[in-house]
Amino acid sequence: MIDDRTASRNALLTGGEVYGPEYLGKMDLLILGGKVASIQPSIDRSFLSAVPNLSILDCSGCKVVPGLIDQHNHFNGAGGEGGPAFRTPPAQLSSFVKAGITGAVGLLGTDGICRSLEELLAKARGLEEEGLSTWIYTGSYQIPSPTLTGSVMRDIALIDKVIGVKMALSDHRCSHPSLEELRRLVSDVRVAGMISGKPGIVCVHMGSESSGLEPLREALSGTDIPMPHFLPTHVSRCDELLEDGIRFISEGGHVDLTAGDDTPSSVERLFKAGADMSRVTLSSDGNGSLPVFDENKRMIGMGVGTPDSILNQIRATVLSDIAPLETMVSMATKNVADHLGLRGKGRLAPGFDGDTVVLGEGLELLHVLSRGRTSMKDGKVLVKGNFEV
Repeated sequence: MIDDRTASRNALLTGGEVYGPEYLGKMDLLILGGKVASIQPSIDRSFLSAVPNLSILDCSGCKVVPGLIDQHNHFNGAGGEGGPAFRTPPAQLSSFVKAGITGAVGLLGTDGICRSLEELLAKARGLEEEGLSTWIYTGSYQIPSPTLTGSVMRDIALIDKVIGVKMALSDHRCSHPSLEELRRLVSDVRVAGMISGKPGIVCVHMGSESSGLEPLREALSGTDIPMPHFLPTHVSRCDELLEDGIRFISEGGHVDLTAGDDTPSSVERLFKAGADMSRVTLSSDGNGSLPVFDENKRMIGMGVGTPDSILNQIRATVLSDIAPLETMVSMATKNVADHLGLRGKGRLAPGFDGDTVVLGEGLELLHVLSRGRTSMKDGKVLVKGNFEV
């Protein structure tokens, strides 16, 4: 494995249809030192001979889009609902490259005991050294939250990679927090975000209990705390929750969909309802467990989330003529970066990081550049993490 810090970060992508994620037209895109330097119909190449180790990619007939950001990934694995043998494996760098993901947010899940935040933070830093931009949430399903420093506020305020806290709600695996506990948590996260220059996000795993998103509304009622501090995820898990999510958006909130076979139909419902799609994001739940429970909530099956589900569902939704490419790409790029405050991410524009994905005519993945470094070329992974075969 080549240290990402010493890799060349200069690239010229020529003749592709560039989406920033808004459609910009047929353009050349120049990345210098890992940053987008220029996007023009035809970049003057007379000076490029002086650029060291310049990678040139012919993108004629291709779509050039920002690198995807997966805001819900279990870097260390997750699961355990069926016992120790059902702990899912950790993520590997190549799984992100194969999925067109150049940035990801790591978190814990059901198990906040055997899975530690210390391990999560170390894994995030390791993936960053290997080439992936990373952030994490403190906490897990449980309340009170497990932390790194002794409090959620200190974790967010003092640790650069911590952008918020994870919790669970309306789920048989959650702590079923009281209204006061929920209100205190979002209040603390807001203040910690203010003093650290971060948005301060409460990432809320949503189950399918009938309470839905109502506890979030109740926690904010009577306060001046803005609704976007809450980010409910898995909102497409059932019809009732998606309908509640549409209402949540209309009230000024944001929701996250978990990429899966229901993504095209969920996006179609959002469009028909007139939802503000800038408030909708798409994530993978990669490396997380996908348990199946019977009517008595006994686990009867287990699957594992995969990072490539985001691009797969972007492709499926666009090719089904349900939504344009700009909208679907925005859900995993610009919308994520804007809501989470990820500076320099989520767009192809001068000064932004050179996180770039090139898609073929059928939206198949061809090339991936992470901060200007080519990590996939012609569908072949060029970089892998330590200990990958």
